[in-house]
Amino acid sequence: MIVFDLKCAGGHVFEGWFGSSADYEDQQGRGLVSCPVCGSGEVTKAPMAPAVPAKGNAAPDPATVKKMMAELAQLQGRMLEKSEHVGDRFPDEARAIHLGESEARAIHGRATREEAARLAEEGVPISPLPFPVPDPADRN
Repeated sequence: MIVFDLKCAGGHVFEGWFGSSADYEDQQGRGLVSCPVCGSGEVTKAPMAPAVPAKGNAAPDPATVKKMMAELAQLQGRMLEKSEHVGDRFPDEARAIHLGESEARAIHGRATREEAARLAEEGVPISPLPFPVPDPADRN
């Protein structure tokens, strides 16, 4: 299969899938190619940018990765400063906030994969943190 970007006389751009370039030419010559929007049979190939995939074996620059990870850790730290740690109560507290049974506020804590999956299924907006967060009780 080959995919062509096609354009009609009305300016509509759309994709057409053909068995080969010759197949497109044959169908076009017999008047079988038309615009799905306006029905125009005046269709030509539109300019296409080739899809060139990124080189798959290129290793990321270690300095760039280290810098990005440090920035991500700083961002997480700033977010946690404005968030209440609720520990193992996280699933229950997140659900209560979502249902309006508890004060709306930013929280963080721990949940098992199963608990997190159930919260997501219920529509509770949660997201895992990129770095582990130590429990404040463990700092003593």
